[in-house]
Amino acid sequence: MNLDVLLGLQWGDEGKGKIVDFLAPKYQLVARFQGGPNAGHTLEFDGIKHVLHQIPSGIFHEGIQNVIGNGVVIDPVVFMKEIEALKPYGVPYHKNLFISKKAHLILPTHRLLDAASEAAKGKEKIGSTLRGIGPAYMDKTGRNGLRIGDILSPDFKKRYQKLVDKHKGLLEFYRYEYDLNESEPAFFEAIEQLKELRLADTEYMLSEALQQGKRVLAEGAQGTLLDIEFGSYPYVTSSHTTTAGACIGLGVAPKAVHEVLGIFKAYCTRVGSGPFPTELNDETGEAIRRAGHEFGSTTGRSRRCGWLDLPALRYACMLNGVTQLFMMKADVLSGFDEIKVCTHYKLSDGTITRQMPYCLLNEPVEPVYETLPGWSGNIEASTAYEDLPRNLRHYVNFIEEYLHLPIALVSIGPDRAQTILRKNVFSM
Repeated sequence: MNLDVLLGLQWGDEGKGKIVDFLAPKYQLVARFQGGPNAGHTLEFDGIKHVLHQIPSGIFHEGIQNVIGNGVVIDPVVFMKEIEALKPYGVPYHKNLFISKKAHLILPTHRLLDAASEAAKGKEKIGSTLRGIGPAYMDKTGRNGLRIGDILSPDFKKRYQKLVDKHKGLLEFYRYEYDLNESEPAFFEAIEQLKELRLADTEYMLSEALQQGKRVLAEGAQGTLLDIEFGSYPYVTSSHTTTAGACIGLGVAPKAVHEVLGIFKAYCTRVGSGPFPTELNDETGEAIRRAGHEFGSTTGRSRRCGWLDLPALRYACMLNGVTQLFMMKADVLSGFDEIKVCTHYKLSDGTITRQMPYCLLNEPVEPVYETLPGWSGNIEASTAYEDLPRNLRHYVNFIEEYLHLPIALVSIGPDRAQTILRKNVFSM
């Protein structure tokens, strides 16, 4: 079949938006399969930076259909602001954007519950972006959520009020003060605007496209190490960020999956709380942060930075069945005399392993590093892999040999043009 899955292999923020935008011309459909408005995909071309939160990253390519799948949770207010931001560029979203009727809604009270729950955790807070995503998924699995298709029902407001009443009881438990009158008018205005867009049974749409031989790219949000099942629980997101999540979040069969394209940074970053074995709380970490502009595209929060963690990357490749790797932000490490790479973990009993422990909180690990020679110079203007510094190519080869997977693409800057394909391994 012709469904390729593109997802992040770390803690998110790997640069998926740029790559989807870069690859989009090879596909007829781009489909987002999970997550909510906390996921900011940054695209940069023609000297303009665009940040998408819920809309698939293929939206800037005319003739490509963009699908928001059932696995996504949608904040109508944020979504319509995103639509407004597209208008100056003449993006034909009315024609090529489709929203699953089975995608769930984020209500204003979901955002309030998110804030109340996080505040109640105190020092043990998860690091939520407070966008209501977790509570929306809780209502989804609790079987009392509201879906996009429900907004077309004549009794939608009655259903809305029933769920809000439940939320008010929870907010009372938290003793959380709020004023719902501040947010409800904008919510209902956005609901009316949503009705004017193409709401569809997208599982049928995708099935028909695949049967017709069309190529579909499934776009993930966040990263594998934030998966609700296999991530660094409980410091995870609320959805399935792995390849299996693409099948669930779009309504496609596993046999449809062809290539699994895994994206990772040449180093590691993480936003919010949670274990991070290779984190650098020193000048090196700060230098990476500055060079990589490591601040959240959605929240603006400073990202934690560290060296590349190969045991974690190997784990993510295993879970996803990755067939090809894309390395992002190689340019950020230019200028370092030495590059360290974590190849193993040392456990508390002295055991050396390449496996991720069940829980990095209960079993903290000490990274075991191998030091590689660094490279220097401005590589952002390079147009061929052979033009890159020898030590950078050695770094790429070292990672490939460790993971037994090809690195098919190396990104050397934020613009879509600053992307080098290694055609000997890129068979698409």
